[in-house]
Amino acid sequence: MPSFDTVIEPDLVELKNVAVQVAKEIATRFDFKGSKASCEFSDKSAKERELELTADSDFQLDQLREVLIAKLARRNVDARFVDLSVKPIKLGGDRLKLVVPVKSGIASDSAKKIQQLVKSSKLKVQAAIQGDAVRITGAKRDDLQAAIAMLRKEMDDLPLAFNNFRD
Repeated sequence: MPSFDTVIEPDLVELKNVAVQVAKEIATRFDFKGSKASCEFSDKSAKERELELTADSDFQLDQLREVLIAKLARRNVDARFVDLSVKPIKLGGDRLKLVVPVKSGIASDSAKKIQQLVKSSKLKVQAAIQGDAVRITGAKRDDLQAAIAMLRKEMDDLPLAFNNFRD
């Protein structure tokens, strides 16, 4: 039975490269001269990955966000993997720290939404939640490809990837 998995998997190597490039740009930009601004990628576990941005002021933190988004785009990493809507933490004085979580794995509510979309479509496919992924199976490849197109269209807020396509 043909099937594929719907997942959210960031490219960790590219995310590390983005953090290094942001740090290099901080070192060369005039508006960060003499500041203690930084960008670091931490990979604590498969579920807890984050980018840490530290800056001396709100203005510098906003500049770091813009640089991060630009570097993500340049490295072909979807910006939907990072959640820049989190609030910064005051460290001391004017220093700020922004811990940006990196999405990986489909949350249970999103998985249920994907499953409902597949069931409500008139396609002859089934969806099953399997941990951090949603496996979609069907009798025909064309139905599976139509399901991929439908999920890309309907779930535009998530950076979905489709792997393990089997015949």
